[in-house]
Amino acid sequence: MGKVIFSEDRNFQCCSYECMSDCADFSSYMSHCHSCRVESGCWMMYNHYADYMSMFGMSECIRSCRMIPMESSRDYRGSYRMRIYERENFMGQMYEMMDDCDSIMDRYHMSHCQSCHVMDGHWLMYEQPHYRGRTWYFRPGEYRSFSNMGGMRFMSMRRIMDSWY
Repeated sequence: MGKVIFSEDRNFQCCSYECMSDCADFSSYMSHCHSCRVESGCWMMYNHYADYMSMFGMSECIRSCRMIPMESSRDYRGSYRMRIYERENFMGQMYEMMDDCDSIMDRYHMSHCQSCHVMDGHWLMYEQPHYRGRTWYFRPGEYRSFSNMGGMRFMSMRRIMDSWY
């Protein structure tokens, strides 16, 4: 079980809202967010909520949150495996990954990827090398096209692991 507390003002003054599970839109509880405290669990914060989620950092535009399931990382003892593809619909160059990659350009000489198949584990993908920029969370499944994610082009990937807790 996870818990995160959002507050309208800095230093947790004024109105606050507690979440213990996914929240698609907490704008009805508060007008903006200037403070956030994670008491337990691992969370992603978003300015919008969708199947393909993006994180834009902590600012007053945060409107929703998603808890990354504990079984996705802390209790997960299996392998991590993902195939990334240069183009949509699993076309173009393909590389299989089993560990973090701080730059697909450096490692695979790929400028970006446009689709992926997460076979094992849970992953974070970043729009810039060295785990920078907007971040998206991927659970096991097929992701045929990133075009509906605001034109994101992913340049680095990281496994969600128990060492984060």
